[in-house]
Amino acid sequence: MDRKQRESTGQKIETALLDDIAAGLLQPGERLDETKLADRFGVSRTPVREALNRLTAQGVLVPGEKRGAHVAQYSKEELGQMFEAMQEIETICARLANQRLNLLARADIEAAQRDCETAADANDRIAYIRANEALHLAIYRATKNEYICELATDFRRKTGPFRAKKLETQEDLQNSVRNHEDLLAKIFNGDSQNAGDSMRKHMTESFMQVLAANN
Repeated sequence: MDRKQRESTGQKIETALLDDIAAGLLQPGERLDETKLADRFGVSRTPVREALNRLTAQGVLVPGEKRGAHVAQYSKEELGQMFEAMQEIETICARLANQRLNLLARADIEAAQRDCETAADANDRIAYIRANEALHLAIYRATKNEYICELATDFRRKTGPFRAKKLETQEDLQNSVRNHEDLLAKIFNGDSQNAGDSMRKHMTESFMQVLAANN
């Protein structure tokens, strides 16, 4: 396998692991073993190691004592500080998305919300979590600001396994869908201040649920 192929394989492994972490399939503190991951993806340990190194550099993973790494684990205080910053960034994202929304960006957001509704109706927790991530990422892209989008995405990566715990039952999924409906109505139709305020409210409620689920 040449370097270009190895990088492409490593990126695919990185994306798959990020999806698993965001969905809560990999828990905070859980160890990722290079050999087992290589078996899972049918590759050598080299692209696995490269993927783990990139995720460690992003703060999603922390180095282990032996080969491999652990999913990052945070104290309640650290999580609180992360959500405080995340709330401010997402509020900015909602405000800018309202100001800069075009038809393509709106279509992407609406498609993600439909996927959320479908997953909630089917009580498919994993599909819902992934659709929810896609929804927020679509809002970030709608800001047309790559730097803000990158910051917001980084916080979502790091908090994924903690946020996943607040979505355990079908009622949780359906409540989340309803919260999205109110938020998107403000982003699509309200002024930018209302859009930002709605996102701030959404994030506050989410953080309180995360704290309760991670006690």
